[in-house]
Amino acid sequence: MAMNTIDAAMLQKMFLAGAKRIESKKEWINELNVFPVPDGDTGTNMSMTIMAAAKEVREIENPTMDSLAKAISMGALRGARGNSGVILSQLFRGFTKEIKDMEEINLQTLSAALNKATETAYKAVMKPKEGTILTVAKGMADQMIKVAAETEDMGEAMDRVAAYGEEVLSKTPDLLPVLKQAGVVDSGGQGLMEIVRGAVDCFLGREDISVEFLNPSGTEASTREAKADTADIKFGYCTEFIVNLEKPFDEYTEDEFKQYLSSIGDSIVCVWLEDIVKVHVHTNDPGLAIQKGLSYGSLTSMKIDNMREEHHEKVIKDAQKAAAQQLAQDQAKQAAKQKRKEDGFIAVAAGDGMNEIFKGLGVDVVIEGGQTMNPSTEDMLNAIDQVNADHIFILPNNKNIILAANQAQSMIEDKEIFVVPTKTIPQGIAAMISYVPGEAGEENLEHMTLEMGLIKSGQITYAVRDTQIDDKTIKEGDIMGIGDDGILAVGQDIDATALAMLERIVDDSAELISIYYGRDMTKDQAQMLAEAAEEKFGGCDVELQYGGQPVYYYVVSVE
Repeated sequence: MAMNTIDAAMLQKMFLAGAKRIESKKEWINELNVFPVPDGDTGTNMSMTIMAAAKEVREIENPTMDSLAKAISMGALRGARGNSGVILSQLFRGFTKEIKDMEEINLQTLSAALNKATETAYKAVMKPKEGTILTVAKGMADQMIKVAAETEDMGEAMDRVAAYGEEVLSKTPDLLPVLKQAGVVDSGGQGLMEIVRGAVDCFLGREDISVEFLNPSGTEASTREAKADTADIKFGYCTEFIVNLEKPFDEYTEDEFKQYLSSIGDSIVCVWLEDIVKVHVHTNDPGLAIQKGLSYGSLTSMKIDNMREEHHEKVIKDAQKAAAQQLAQDQAKQAAKQKRKEDGFIAVAAGDGMNEIFKGLGVDVVIEGGQTMNPSTEDMLNAIDQVNADHIFILPNNKNIILAANQAQSMIEDKEIFVVPTKTIPQGIAAMISYVPGEAGEENLEHMTLEMGLIKSGQITYAVRDTQIDDKTIKEGDIMGIGDDGILAVGQDIDATALAMLERIVDDSAELISIYYGRDMTKDQAQMLAEAAEEKFGGCDVELQYGGQPVYYYVVSVE
C-alpha cells in the first residue's frame, strides 16, 4: 500500500539514514575533489556537518516536526564546516522552516520545503556557481514540483526525484569545465545525493536504521572503541584507478563493469568520460578490481589505502579534538572573568609557528585549522565566547572557511562581529598589521580588507593523485606551487618549484618576499631557499620565518 505522508518518527529515521550513508562514503567523496592536494575535505565537511545534527536528532525520544526541525537546523548550523558544510546546513535550515509547524509532510509540503531549502542555500552564497551542490539541489526541487502533480505516492515521487538528482549530478562536468578536465562529478553534489539516497531508501524499506547507530562521544569512549569500530568496515581496502580505454566501451560495458565491482565490494564510483573510466571501490581484494580494469585498457593513478588503519588514526584525532574543545570551554570561563575590552581578534591557522606569529600581532584566540581541517561554526562560536570584547574581528585565512565565519557572525547578538575575508595566511598577517587601535570597526574592516588585497600569496605542497588542471598535467608525488588563482608551477624539486612559483608572482613593484617554512622542512633547508630567492630577485628583501604548518612545505607572500 502506498504511503502518502511522512510523520515525525519516519522523518527522524530518514534523516539518520542519510547521515549514516554519507558518513560511510565520505572518503570517496573526498577523492572527487578537483584539486590534487593532500587535504580533500568535501566528504569530511559534509559528514561532520550532518553528524552534528544527527547527534541532536537521535536524542529525541518522541519526535515532533517542531523538535526535529530545531535539532536538524541548529545542529547543522553550529556543526557546519567548509563551504559544502555551510551550504548543506542552509539547505536544512530552509527545509525545516517549511515543515516545523506540520504534523505530517505530504507531497505539496515536501515540494515547498525542497524549494525553500534551495532558495535559502542560494541566498547564503554571495556568488552562486552552477555545476555544484546548488545545481543538484535546485534540480531536485524543480523536479518535485513536476512529480507532485503526477502522483500521490510519496515513495514513487521521492525515488523519481532522487533519480533525477543523480542525472543532474552526472551533468555537472558539462557546467564546470574543471570537473570535466579532472574526470569527476561535483563532490558536494555527490555528497548531497548520498544523503538523499539514504533517506529515500529508508522510507522505501531498502535500508534499516537504528537511532543508536552513532558511537558514544567523548575522549575515553572514542579511544576505547577504536578497534571495535573497525569491525564495522566490511571491505578494508579503498581502491581507485583510472582506465585509459583501449577497447570499445559503451553503456552496456559500463553497466557490466559496475555490476562486477558491486560483486566484490561497495562504495562504487565508476564514471565513464570519453576515453577514460574513473574507478573507486571498497573491497577486500584490490587485485580483482585491478585485473578487471586491465581488461578494458591500461591503468594510471592507482591508489590503495587500508581503511581500518586510517579509521584508527581518525578516532585518536577525534579524541584529541574533544580534549581541545574542553580546554576551549575552560578558557571561555576564564575570559568571562577578565575586563572587557573594545576590540578582540580570532584567527584560523595551523602550525605552532603560525600560532605564535598571530599571537604576537595581538590575536586573542587562534583556532587550529585551515586547509587540512576546516573549523566548524561551533568552533567559531566557542572562540567568540573566549574573547571578552565588544567588537571581534575574525580572520578565516582560507576561502573555504569564510562562510562558516559569516554563519557564526549571524548567530551572535551580544558582540559585534567583523569577518575580514582573508583567504590565505599572508593576507591574515597583513590585515592584522594594518589594524588601527581606536578606529571604528567598519573603518578598520575596510582598510584591513584593502591591505590584505595588496598581498600575493603562494603555497608549496605535493600532489596526491594524477590529474589535469589549470592546463597542467600533474602526476602523483609532483611538487605544486599554488597561487591565489590556481596552480602556478609544477615540478619534482621543492626549491625549484618554489622559485618558479615566485617568478609568477614577483613583479617590478615587489619589495618584500616573506617565506614561512613548515614542519617538514629544517631551518637550514629553508635558509637555502631564502638565499636562492635573494639571488634571483635582487630587488627584493627576503624574510624567513618558522610557520610549522603541516602539509605545506612553504607558505610565501610577496608585497
